[in-house]
Order: sequence, then C-alpha cells, then structure tokens
Amino acid sequence: MRIVTNTAALLTPEEGKKAGIEVIPVSVSLGNHSLRDYLDISPSELAERLRSGEVAGTSQPALSDVLEILEGSDEETIMLTVADGLSGEYLTALGVRKGLSYRDRIHIVNSRSLAAPLRHMAMKAAQLRDKGISAEEITSQLELMAHSTISFVIPADFEYLNRSGRISQLTAKIGGALKVVPVLTQTQDRRRVTLMTVKRSRKLAAEAILSRLKELGVGEKYMISVGYADVRDFAMQLLEHIRGVFPSAGHEIYQLAPSLITHGGPGCVVVQTVLK
Repeated sequence: MRIVTNTAALLTPEEGKKAGIEVIPVSVSLGNHSLRDYLDISPSELAERLRSGEVAGTSQPALSDVLEILEGSDEETIMLTVADGLSGEYLTALGVRKGLSYRDRIHIVNSRSLAAPLRHMAMKAAQLRDKGISAEEITSQLELMAHSTISFVIPADFEYLNRSGRISQLTAKIGGALKVVPVLTQTQDRRRVTLMTVKRSRKLAAEAILSRLKELGVGEKYMISVGYADVRDFAMQLLEHIRGVFPSAGHEIYQLAPSLITHGGPGCVVVQTVLK
C-alpha cells in the first residue's frame, strides 16, 4: 500500500522514503525561478532571502506530479492533501482519480490542515499500513484525525497578511504602525484563515492561543506542535510553556517548510493540534 503526501507535511522526500511515504515537492517562486521545497531551497535559505526583501509565492503540487504519482501504480494508495480551500490540491487529486480505471483503490483524504498535523497523519497512516491495517480502516482513522485539527498562526507581521490577501493594505499599515501582533486561525470549516485577535506582544499572543486550546478541550488525546520560521529560540520557549500547561498531551517542534514560510514570513510561529 502506498502513502502519498507533499512537502507541506514538513517531510523531506528523503525522510518520506525512510518512512515509506511518497512526498511530492511543493514549489516556491522567487523571481523567474521555481524552487522545490527542500530539494532546491532550504527553510533557512528562503528566510534569508525574504528578509533581504525578495518576494516569494507558492504553487500546489503540479498536476503532472499528481498524475505521475497516481498513474504510477495500480496498488492501493492513500493520498493526504493540504486542506481543501487552503490549496487546490485536494480537488486536483480527485479529478485525476476520477479518470483512472482503478480509482476504487485510490483514497484521497482532505487533511483539513497542513504542516505538523498533515505530517502526523501521514506517519500514522504508514505505521498502520505496516501493521497490516486495511486502506479503508486507515482512511477512516485519518478522517477522524482531520476533523480534530486546530491551527493558529502568529505571522511575522501584518505585511505578510496583506500579501496573502487576508487583510487590506490600509489595515496592514495601521496594524504595523500600532506595533500589535496578529493571531490567525482557521475557520470552522477549515477552508479559510481568519484573524482571531491582535495582542501587544508575542507572549500575549501565545497566551491567547493557549487559552483557546483550553476552551476547545485539548488534552491527553492530542498532539500539540509548534512550527517556526527562523525563530527557534522563541519556538522552544513556547513549546516548554505548552508542556507546562498541557503536560498530558504529546509535544513536537518542527521548522516550517519553505513553501509555508512564504505565507507566514521569517519569524512566524504556528501552534497546531491533532488527535494522536
């Protein structure tokens, strides 16, 4: 059985290979160049180029890549995609699957998330496969995990929100002038990102996220992750704080993939949860 995802799962192709997961690279565009996550550019390299003033964009895995992966074998396949609405990958994969004669052996799962929850789901799928669990049972467990995901983002600044179209240019200027820290979260349907609150400092922004996690009943059944872009020290401090507040939960920390740093900016931090 094949498990397929992409680099938005914070898995390099090499890491995926070791775990028995096929990883499709997401590309970052810089100038006239298209650079593949981890293969052509590293997270630290992209952060440095963004800090120097370069503007980057991203694209979902190419249709040709998805087609090649799904056409490459007629064995049972589970493909985990970035949340539908945050990327067109899910609908692309469904379209490719529809045209294949062995479509019943291909299972497309909308993760309703990205980054650490997507990674956790892909690794879980590989572990269950290796235990001999059927594709149908694995897909059922993945769907439950997908509906449990919660994500919060502290972006680098309002400018990155403006570039991504989340807020207006005027709001970005006002927010930047006031020196407040925005906190984003996904909408209830997980298809969009919205502004949850603004705080006077990163510390207060982090506290707002933890308060929300408490309200949502996050506890021992959950994995809580911290993702970061070029701010490992702050991310480690935040992870230690999370361990103190949620001692029974699982805890992880990851550097974000280049394609994700493009949206949050160097300095962004992401807090996410998913069922273990």
